[in-house]
Formats: sequence, C-alpha cells, structure tokens
Amino acid sequence: MQTYFILAVQAGLAAALAWLAARGLLGKEDPTFAPAAAVGVIASAIGNHARRAVELVSGVGLGVLVGDLLIGATGTGAWQTGVIVFVAIAIASAVRGTGALMVQAGGTGVLVATVSPTNPDLELPRTLNALIGGAIGLLVVLIIVPLNPMRTLRRVADPALGTFAAYMTTAAQALARRDACAADELLDEMRAAEPELDRLDEVVIAADEVARHSPLRWRRRRALAAYSQGVEHMERAFRNSRTLVRRLGTAVREKEPVPFELPAAIELYGEAIRMLHREYLTTKEPVGARERVLAAVREAGKACRQDIGFCGTIVVSQLRTIANDLLRATGVPRNEARRMVRRAAAGYG
Repeated sequence: MQTYFILAVQAGLAAALAWLAARGLLGKEDPTFAPAAAVGVIASAIGNHARRAVELVSGVGLGVLVGDLLIGATGTGAWQTGVIVFVAIAIASAVRGTGALMVQAGGTGVLVATVSPTNPDLELPRTLNALIGGAIGLLVVLIIVPLNPMRTLRRVADPALGTFAAYMTTAAQALARRDACAADELLDEMRAAEPELDRLDEVVIAADEVARHSPLRWRRRRALAAYSQGVEHMERAFRNSRTLVRRLGTAVREKEPVPFELPAAIELYGEAIRMLHREYLTTKEPVGARERVLAAVREAGKACRQDIGFCGTIVVSQLRTIANDLLRATGVPRNEARRMVRRAAAGYG
C-alpha cells in the first residue's frame, strides 16, 4: 500500500512539473502531452522507467516520420489514416518494440493524419512535449522522490523466496511420508506460483535501476547487484524444482525405495534458499547458502549409492541441477559450480 502511495505522489508531482516545464519552455504551445508522458514513464510496469521514456519519445518520432512521408505521397483521408497507423505500428513491431512504443507510434500517426492538415506544425510541439515529460518523469522517479529499492525488493522477495523454500520443505515431507497426493497438490501450487517469481525479476530490475541512477540510493548498489546477478539462476532453480516434485510423486506411486537421505537433501535446499535470501539482503558473501547446497548434494549422493529406483535416480539428478543453479545464484562461476557439485556428489568437499 505504501509503495502505491509513493507512486501516486510521484505521478502527481511529475504531472505538475511537466506541465510547468512545457509551458515555460514552449510558451503558448499546449502542454497537455508533457504531463501525460511524465505519468506514462512513472506508471510503466514497475522498473525500466528510463526505457519507457525512450519508448515514448521514439514512438512519437516514428509516428511523425511515417505520417509526414505518407501524407506527402498520398494526401489525407480515411484510408490514408489507416495506412499511416498500420505502417507505424508495423515498424514498431518489426523492431520488437513494446506496447508503449506501438501505442505512441500509432497515436501520433493518427494526429499527424487527422489534425496536422488543419493545425500545421503540430508534430514538433508534440515531440518536444514527449521529451520534456519523459525527462521530468525520470527526474522525479530517480532523483526527487525515488522509491526505497531494498524495501520494494523485500516486499516481493520475502514472500516469493519464502514460498520457494517452503515448497522444498513440503516436497521433503511428502517424500518422507510417501504421500503422492501431497506431491501432486504441491506441483499444482508451484505451477500457479510461477508469476510470483517472474514478478521478482521485474522488481529486481526496478530496484537496481533506482540504486544505479539515484544518488540517494547509491549505497544500496552492492546488495542490488547480488540480487540482479542471482535472480535468473533462482528462477531456473524454481523451474527445475517442479520436475523434481513431479518425479518424486511418481517414485512414491511406484513404491520405489526412498533412502532417508533423499528427503533430507531436499530439506537442505529449502534451508539454502532461505539463507541465500538473508545473505543477499545483508550484502554478506553467501558462504552459508553454498555450504547448505553442497551438504544437500552430499546427502543426495549417499541416497544414490543405496537401493534407489529409476524415478529416485532422476530426483537425485534434478537435485544436482538445482544445486548448480543455486551455486550460480551465489556468484560461483559456471565451471566452478559444476566441479563443486561433482565433488560433493562423490562425497568430497
């Protein structure tokens, strides 16, 4: 709730400042689009404000360019307007532009085709308004009233990573109790929770943007850098953990032998995720999380050297894959992570 209140303050302040700046710089020109552009930058999907400002201005420029070229060649009218909008949006799509770029390109094309003939020189003021509004939006969101990046991150990361760790604990319990129904229910929950992990990626990008560009938040850059580098590997670990849960459910249904070290290894992964989150936030070297991961691999290795079925073997393989993902999330290079996992699986390290 507090975050949305701050966003409302940012949007209101940016709209007012953009209106004043546009009126002051452009004189009598209508400043309406400047506050709209400023609010568009702030109201963009959380984070990527700088990119959204560039998209707004680029979309306006593209719409003006296409409109001028086609009006000069075909004149104005209903079908000409349709062609201008089609070409502008098609070009925006061809360069893999987002919705903001396409909307601005199409909207500006419409104005150029329908309003410019009776209101000459509309294009330049609109472009300047976009530049002023985008700049003011960035100024407000990154300098004047920046969000607290760590508080924003915690608000999403705490439940997301806490849920991921809890899933590992539930998976370990389901395997230990040989409860296939619990494993199936958990798998459904994990599929439904994937958007929460995707949102974590967006929030990390947003927080990192503020920490890098806002002087008031520079001291948070180290903590955000660790999260930014690790979140991709955390998401991969989550996706791989779904395969693990699906296979352990099959192992239970097939009544395969389950050495007690196997659920113990899965529980250790849950502990590693909790510890990694804490170490990220305190900017500590994630030594504790690495130790938990390698302990999990050692336990899984012990299980694999005992009587274990086909699905149980796949569970062990997935555990090693997840271990590699989590080690990468702690900052370990790819080849070193693989070496550490191999040694731990063999009972060393």
